[in-house]
Amino acid sequence: MEFVVLLYTIPVFYFIFMIWKRYERSGDQECYILDYQCYKPSDDRKLNTEFCGDVIRRTKNLGLMEYKFLLKAIVSAGIGEQTYAPRIMFAGREDSPTIEDGISEMEEFFTDSVGRLLRRTGISPSQIDVLVVNVSMLSTVPSLSSRIINHYKMREDIKVYNLTGMGCSASLISVDIVRNVFKSCQNKLAVVVTSESLSPNWYSGNDRSMILSNCLFRSGGCAILLTNKRSLQHKTMFRLKCLVRTHHGARDESYGCCLQTEDDQGRLGFHLAKNLPKAATRAFVDNLRIIAPKILPIRELLRFMAVWIYWKTTTVKTSKKGVSAVTMASTVTSQAVKAPVIDFRTGVDHFCIHTGGKAVIDGIGVNLDLSPYDLEPARMTLHRFGNTSASSLWYVLAYMEAKKRLKKGDRVFMISFGAGFKCNSCLWEVVRDLNGGEENVWNDDIDEYPPETLTNPFMEKYGWIQDEDPSTFKIPTM
Repeated sequence: MEFVVLLYTIPVFYFIFMIWKRYERSGDQECYILDYQCYKPSDDRKLNTEFCGDVIRRTKNLGLMEYKFLLKAIVSAGIGEQTYAPRIMFAGREDSPTIEDGISEMEEFFTDSVGRLLRRTGISPSQIDVLVVNVSMLSTVPSLSSRIINHYKMREDIKVYNLTGMGCSASLISVDIVRNVFKSCQNKLAVVVTSESLSPNWYSGNDRSMILSNCLFRSGGCAILLTNKRSLQHKTMFRLKCLVRTHHGARDESYGCCLQTEDDQGRLGFHLAKNLPKAATRAFVDNLRIIAPKILPIRELLRFMAVWIYWKTTTVKTSKKGVSAVTMASTVTSQAVKAPVIDFRTGVDHFCIHTGGKAVIDGIGVNLDLSPYDLEPARMTLHRFGNTSASSLWYVLAYMEAKKRLKKGDRVFMISFGAGFKCNSCLWEVVRDLNGGEENVWNDDIDEYPPETLTNPFMEKYGWIQDEDPSTFKIPTM
């Protein structure tokens, strides 16, 4: 009898053991942010209105129409006077960069940010198991990741990924790489280093589609420490819930809307095509279509489906009536015929939007029906730090933390765009209440934000350009 009981007991215990083992393994596959550190360059690299005007005036290939275009672009960009530029700009050598300029710019960043991150968390460089570096427009030999490993004397068996050409959405691609490593490797620590090198990428020509990038991008960067160690879960800040990547590189229009190329005179620059908003919208919609069911409650999905079917049916019926539909339009409010919008706020508490420009932020706000409160972190980050490429999301997140908005259990939705054309998004869960760290990049400025006005002083100082006569205009001297 006892032998029979034993025969039945062994399979039961084995089944329980396998369930426990699977549960243990799933816990080790989680991806947490232990800490992150945004880069704040020194004050001698700030771009005020007067200095920006000097840089424009010493660009020899510009005429009156280019001046007017730049004035309009700068005024409408939503960027303030405290953003940062690389040191080569202040040396007046932006037309003749060297590889050393780009390398020194990046080394200054990662020596500061990675060093602060490791020091604050008490993690030794030798404990890092995975290193992912993304800098799109600077490729060196040895790679930037090798330079970091050499500087901090990291282990020889460290897993290394060095990404280039991935654009402004590269930081979420880097997080996705770490997440996939964590699925097969337990008890690991990973560092993601995300930035962009501006020193070798100043455009000195007069092609408007390439001049624009000079106005938008600013110096910055961020170092992020991630882990799947259970012993560190109580110290972590965020847990990754899901991440979705959308790539429209197979579409020629999307592929060519953001392109590093040469103009007619052979000057290298970054081309931003007129169809960029259309390509971004298409990628954005496709990305939301995939991630929405993963992050929104069932009730919101069902509500949206019902409203959309009703709206679609109503629209088809009224359109079939031909001329009578025009008459009907005069009695129906715009709200009634407006396409229904899914309410992402039912599954998201905070929106961390890429600071690609004022139009990008406003466009996402309209499409997701977000409030000024939801858009404030992105707008303020754009004003204070500008578009820092792939690292911009983390400045937005730091703003939320400095404003003490992030409470345990809150969900943060990140959205980013990049050349290719790509749209990447993810959802983070706040693990503990975050009240802003001692070294938060916003600490010195957070009490001044949001300011009473975001009006750019360029129009006040250089508005006279609008009244100039092309036949008599002379390039202003320094």
